[in-house]
Amino acid sequence: MIIAHDLGTTGNKATLYDREGRLVGSAFYAYPTDYAQTGWAEQNPDDWWRAICVSTRALLETTRTAPHEIACITFSGQMMGAVALDEQARPLRSAIIWADQRALEQTRWIGEQVSFEEIYRVTGHRLSPAYSLAKILWIRDHQPEIYARTHKFVHAKDALVARLTGQFVTDPSDASGMNLYDLERGAWSARILDAVQLDVSKLPDVRPSTAVVGAVRSEIADEVGVLAGTPVVIGGGDGACAAAGAGVIKEGAAYNYVGSSSWIALATPKPIYDPDYRTFTFGHVVPNMVMPTGTMQAAGASYQWTRDQLGALEKETAERLGISPYELMNLQIDRVPPGADGLIYLPYLLGERSPRWNPHARGAFVGLTIRHTRAHLFRAVLEGVTLNLRVILDAFRAQGTQIDAMRVIGGGARGRVWTQIMADVYGIPVQRLAILEEATSMGAALVGGVGVGVYRDFSMIETMNAVAESVQPNPANRAVYDKLYPIFNQVYDALVPAYAALAGL
Repeated sequence: MIIAHDLGTTGNKATLYDREGRLVGSAFYAYPTDYAQTGWAEQNPDDWWRAICVSTRALLETTRTAPHEIACITFSGQMMGAVALDEQARPLRSAIIWADQRALEQTRWIGEQVSFEEIYRVTGHRLSPAYSLAKILWIRDHQPEIYARTHKFVHAKDALVARLTGQFVTDPSDASGMNLYDLERGAWSARILDAVQLDVSKLPDVRPSTAVVGAVRSEIADEVGVLAGTPVVIGGGDGACAAAGAGVIKEGAAYNYVGSSSWIALATPKPIYDPDYRTFTFGHVVPNMVMPTGTMQAAGASYQWTRDQLGALEKETAERLGISPYELMNLQIDRVPPGADGLIYLPYLLGERSPRWNPHARGAFVGLTIRHTRAHLFRAVLEGVTLNLRVILDAFRAQGTQIDAMRVIGGGARGRVWTQIMADVYGIPVQRLAILEEATSMGAALVGGVGVGVYRDFSMIETMNAVAESVQPNPANRAVYDKLYPIFNQVYDALVPAYAALAGL
């Protein structure tokens, strides 16, 4: 059996998989996030540790699994954080997590030492306060005594692996979310470290995601509920584990996660550098592969906003019928022609990351006429989100990347209407997987299983999470979207000055 821990933002999900790749059971333990000031987001690593111990014990108890049956423990974790650990792997302060944006001054300073272009070329990422480097430098500037005492700065999963095993390591997927990792060389960037005067000794060793990096120490085994000596596989960042769980493990494969936010990610042997910096590239959990990615802010969040603000009737009716209001909304969408009779929705309710990188962007309906109905608004929202994702997809295509089909996971993948819109907008088959919302933990289990030899190789994912349905593009619908797509981009460009003006009010 393999225990996979997925350390998310809201809590830890522990899952148990058997040697056939079947999900045997799961347990969840929630923990809070502290937003002490605007732009700050912190979590207590001791809460993560408690989550690991409680969820492991609950998992073994509910599945009636004996500790000696565990082949390994492995991890997926939230990325782009900064956890300061002492030599005993104890946290010296709360973890600054991915959502924290406080390090604006440090980001500006880094840009004075290393150019934006060089950072992107070396690390595959834009310079941003979201990444670990700026957060580490904020600690150095504002809490020098903690910085001096820090043995290693690591990510969420790495902090727990260090506490379990005594080993301070990370993997390429998490390393690549630090603005410090040379993607093509597969090592910490000496150029960036020298420029920002950061000692490499404060960073963990980088090991393959499948590496058995240690074993559970005897002094904490009882606390966790497993046997001392149980192998620990380092695993990967949550995005890369989700890619593995979606079966995106070789060149030509891509997946689209559709939750509150949405992203498109690929598997390629080399990073993709977009001349307009619209996309970024993480390391993959699959050896010798990387994961070019583009993430938009308000995908499912746009449809949820539509449900809450425009779909009161559907919510009320669905509650009486005991079904999802989205089912009733989708029935209405089906009656509206592709293109929503000339109505365009810009999905920028939370500003935008990829492909616009504009925090001032705002949502809009453009093209409203007196004959448009709520059903038109519903359809325009799904189309606008999908057209925005096509901008990310086309950024990859512009670099010569061949994408044969798009696998889709997440809650937004449940509806047939949206997957058909995706197929028509992207112009390629969209493949709905058998398991839509367990891809991250499944990917972590896959990495652990490969690491200890329970699974032969990464192709095991085809058994664990097969394609359940392939939705083909409709040529007539595709022609409509091909005409609408440049107008969508034109409307965004036209509104950019207005967005800036609104932000100044």
